[in-house]
Order: sequence, then structure tokens, then C-alpha cells
Amino acid sequence: MEAINNFVNDLNGILFSQYVITTLLITGLIFTVLTLFGQWRAVTHGIDVVRGKYDEKDDPGAISHFQALATALSATVGLGNIAGVAIAVSLGGPGAVFWMWIIGILGMALKMTEVTQSMLYRNTEDPKNPHGGPMFVAKYGFERLGLPKVGAFIGGLFVVTLLISAATGGNMFQVWNAADTTFTNFNFPKLYTGAILASITFLVIIGGIRWIGRVASIIVPFMCVVYLLAALWVLGNNITAIPGMLWDIVVAGIGYDQTAGVGGAFVGGTVGFAIIQGMKRALFSSEAGQGSAPIAHAAVKTDEPVREGVVAGLEPLIDTVIVCTITALVLLSTGAFNREAEATFAANTDLRIIQATGDDGEPLEDTWTLADTMSLPSKTEFYRTLETTDPFRDIDADAVPEYKPGEPVFVRVEASKDADSGSRLRKLFGEIKVKESAAEATTQPSTSDVYIDWGTITSERVPVLAKNESGEEDRGLYVEYIGSTLTSHAFDRTTPGLGKYLITLAVWLFAISTIISWSYYGEQGVVFLTSGLSEGGQKAALLIYKALYCGLIMVTVLPIPGWLSTADQLDMWTTLGLGVMLVVNVPLMWLFGMKAMAAYHDYIGRFTAGPMHDEIGHEAESTDPGPVDVR
Repeated sequence: MEAINNFVNDLNGILFSQYVITTLLITGLIFTVLTLFGQWRAVTHGIDVVRGKYDEKDDPGAISHFQALATALSATVGLGNIAGVAIAVSLGGPGAVFWMWIIGILGMALKMTEVTQSMLYRNTEDPKNPHGGPMFVAKYGFERLGLPKVGAFIGGLFVVTLLISAATGGNMFQVWNAADTTFTNFNFPKLYTGAILASITFLVIIGGIRWIGRVASIIVPFMCVVYLLAALWVLGNNITAIPGMLWDIVVAGIGYDQTAGVGGAFVGGTVGFAIIQGMKRALFSSEAGQGSAPIAHAAVKTDEPVREGVVAGLEPLIDTVIVCTITALVLLSTGAFNREAEATFAANTDLRIIQATGDDGEPLEDTWTLADTMSLPSKTEFYRTLETTDPFRDIDADAVPEYKPGEPVFVRVEASKDADSGSRLRKLFGEIKVKESAAEATTQPSTSDVYIDWGTITSERVPVLAKNESGEEDRGLYVEYIGSTLTSHAFDRTTPGLGKYLITLAVWLFAISTIISWSYYGEQGVVFLTSGLSEGGQKAALLIYKALYCGLIMVTVLPIPGWLSTADQLDMWTTLGLGVMLVVNVPLMWLFGMKAMAAYHDYIGRFTAGPMHDEIGHEAESTDPGPVDVR
């Protein structure tokens, strides 16, 4: 696993290099200017379209504007808002949130452009089952330029990146968070979670986009309202901390070095690291510029391509600017992101950092670990209260284990600067394991029955335990809350039990909605790749794809050593899926975006001149060119 992790991390370093990020920001700024701040049109006209003011049952397509928005939002308003934001804040600190805002605003212009562009090039040969997305933009766009083979190649390349993203961010990220949150809160086996999610997903996706649209239009509004109400309750209880948090977000985002004076679970990072984390999580959450949302919007009933582009501009506003910000404020105002240690090793406990050895017993150069600590400290009363409080039933605190087998923990150390974060403060991870003498016992393992299997850290200098805020050696033992589990913990810090039940419910709903939406995205990629096959061959390919997609859910929760055990590893795989799509889709926006801009200004000109044709009996001519025109 280590070799795979190193390869993926090296690839991510290229995909999210300074040049790629700068290009993305410039692209968002350019389309913001070219649309004359079209974000305003999304907030005004886009809402009217979603309300059904311009719906026509005879227009080509399979789903309504609201269902298309719900389907796209079900892929974006999901665990990216709960888990993705938690990862961004836990790694990048408050400054990451500022850059999430920037991407959210610019992302509205990116979404409007890429969806309008895909609507112009969508395939409506079957009016009741249209297909669209960047792969069709590449195919038909290059055909018009007399380069059909180039279009077919780039379209196929985009599908490959689409399938990678569907597997990682659309599937693995969702499943892992649902399984981890349920395990942490209820000790529910992760394999059971995987089996349930795989079954539900298969039953839904077998029904196609109409069924996916119906399910999404029910789940998305419900889960958003429930989650936001609970989040507002938490913020109301911590309202005095919010002004300070907003100030920290802005100051940290524009230049404050977060490596100095840091205490608690957050180990800090440079401003550049915060920018990277904020942009990655905002892009992952909103999918702006990624090219995925146009696939959902292509199924909408409309003969006005720009109209659906304007609707799509609402997504980053809802997803990133509103929902992500609320989650971030919950994490910051409750102190969850920079929480205190859950337990403290006694002064006489051996916490020596020693050189690690390989399987052959030989020392590993610049690789360090912690000497075995067979006796674990008891958790503080605060954390024991959180773990044993249940609003629906009485729990015997003595019957609840303080540490769960498989639970990731860490101590804070000072070592050589981390290559990514630029911080000398690092986390030395370990995993809770049960002693052999207690492994066969039928009772819950007690503190004396478990131990920590310490991992390693790479450093050119010998690491030492970090200092706490008082300047003393930090002997604290921290539990690593990853993704949605950290958000659940934040809710519990305000109202014990709230995160345990509500966030677990929200995580399941968000996971299901996102998994089924991304399954459709991947399915459309398979449709594109197999367009040359017979009808029977294509159906067989789609069935195989759906079976593999559901099978990946089970693979995600398999107990493989070193497989998705830290926030860094989870971030690594989702970054890969996001990055490969961006590097293919953004150049397509540069190549064919001007056609989208021309259509946008034509549509807005007709809109501002008077009532649109839908309201006056189709007196005006549609601008949807259909597949024949764009070829």
C-alpha cells in the first residue's frame, strides 16, 4: 500500500500544482467578467426557472429543472459539505474556509459556463433520454473543427477521468465516511454498512435517471433542511464565538501563518497549504469546473440551453457559500477542529521516540516511531460523557469501552517540516488494538485490554514531543476524527447525542444521494464509450458497470492494513478523482466556452427584452441547436 500511496500523492502534486490552481482561478474570473457577473442572474432568474415558471412538457428531456438541480445537488450537497469541509478545516485551519468562499463565488460562473456549453452540444437523438457532458462537447466540438478523431480521443479521455472520480469521490469517499461515522457512533460493523449501501444503490440505479431524479428530489430538500436546522441550533449556542471565527477565517486566509502558537489537535500549516485545502474541498464539494454536473443537467426538459446553465449557477452558492460555511462555523465555534487531548499519559509513562526498524530488524533511515506503551490512560470526564450520553436510552458508562479496536489515535510531535503543510508540528499515528490475552473475550475490552500499535513518521531530525500552550511537553493522546466523524463530534460538543444520531442520519442520506448521482455520471461515460456496440452489447456493458460500482462499495470497507485509515489517505484518493477531471475539462471550457458565452448573451438579451417564449405560447424561436447543428 505504501508504494501506491506514494505514487498517488506524487501524481496529486502535479494535478494540484500552483499552475493548475492559478489557471482555474483565472478561468473563473474570466467567465465572471464575460457573463457580466452572471452570478446575479443565477440568484434571480435561476430561481424562477427552478420554480417551474418556464417548464414545458413537450420540451426534449427526461426530468424537470428542479429534478435536474436536485440530482446535481445530491452529488454536491453531501459528504463534501460534512466530511470534506471537516478535512479542509482539520488540515488547513480557518484559512481554508476563506478560499472555499472564493471558489464558491467563482464556481458559479464556472458552472454556468460548463453546463451551458454541454447543453449546446448534448445529444437529443432520443428526446426522452438525452445525453450530455464534456465528452460530447469534445466529440461534437472537434467534429465541427474537422478533427473527429481528436474529439473522440479527448472525449474518451474525459470518460476515463470521470470513472476515476466516480470511483473515488463519488463512491469511496461517501461509503468510507458513512461506515466510519456509524462505527464510531454505534460500533456498527463497517462491512454491514457497505452491504446495506451497496444494496440500496443497486436498487435505485437500476431504474435509470428518472428514478434517480425522483429519489434525489425527495432526499435533497429533506436532508438539507434537517441538517441546516441542527447546525443553526449549534451556532445559536455558540453565537458569541462566531464573530471571532469569521475574523480568523479572513485573516488566516489572506496571510497569517498558522504554524506558530498552535495547540491542540490542529497541527497547523502555511497560508499556501490552507489555500490548497480550501480550494480542493470547495471544488470537490461544488464540482465547479469538474465537468460532472453537466451530465445531470443534460437530461433536463428544455429547449433553451442557457436556461439550464443559469440554474446550475445556483449550485455553488447553495453548496459552498451557504452549507459549507455553516459546517465550517460549527467546527470552528465548538473548538472541534483544535480540540484538546482525550487522555494524558502519566509522567512515568515511557513516551520515547525511537528509530523504526524494517521487517529484517534493520533500522530505517529517517523513520521514527514511538516505543510501545502497553498501559493506556483513562479518558477525561468530558469525553467519557460524550461517549456515554444517549438521549434515547440510559447507558451504563462502565459497559462502554473507552477505546474501540481499530480507532486511530495520535500524539503531537515536532519534526522536520512536512513537505505539504510546511509545519514542523506533525501527527504520529497509532491504532488501538486488543491484546491477544483479551481477543477471545466476550465482554467489551477495557483500558487494560488494549494497546496502541504505533505507526511511523519520516523526519530528517529526531522528532520530539511537541510543546503545549504552556510550553510544557504535550503528553496528550488524541483521537483522530476523520471527515464526517469530526463534524459529528462538533455537534456532540454542544448537545451530547445530537451528532451521534442526526449526523449519522445525514451522512447516510448524503452518502446515498451522492453515490446514486455519481453512478449515473459514470453510466453516461460508459454509454459514450460503448456507443459503437449493439443495443444488447451496450446494455451488458452498463450492467457490468453497475455491478462493479456497487462492488466497489464493499471493497472500500474491507479491513485491509493501511487502507483508508487517516484523513490524509482519504484526502489523497478524492484529490486524485477531482484533479484528473479538472485537467481535462478546464481546457475544453477554454476551447468552446466562447460559444457558450455567445448563447448566454443572446438568451439574456431576449430575456431582458420581454417575456420569454414559454410565457407567450412559444412565439420566440428556441436556441437549442440539437445534435445535428453542433456536428
